[in-house]
Amino acid sequence: MNKYLSAIAITLLLSGCAEPLPEKRLHYVGEWQSKEMGLLILADGTVAYKRLKSGSTTSVNGPLKKFVGDDFTVGILFLTTTFHVTEPPHEADGVWTMTVDGVQLTRVSE
Repeated sequence: MNKYLSAIAITLLLSGCAEPLPEKRLHYVGEWQSKEMGLLILADGTVAYKRLKSGSTTSVNGPLKKFVGDDFTVGILFLTTTFHVTEPPHEADGVWTMTVDGVQLTRVSE
């Protein structure tokens, strides 16, 4: 029972820390994918990330804290991760792409 209460408390804490994305950053919103990475960015500032690399999986879930240039930081308190965006979201021939941490992602849904 304590596990369930802890999970609910953590979820409420994380969702309470998220701030909506600024208007000029709404093009980041959506579900972005490649073969080895998935990134979900919601308009309310919630981020879910999963990457398979060298046989291991890395996951990050939390509120988007800030943008620095095109890069963005996700997490709470001192537990944060910065995503390096070398190619911000853009549309070409009806397909939205961006490059995060060296991986080109395609938006599969908004």
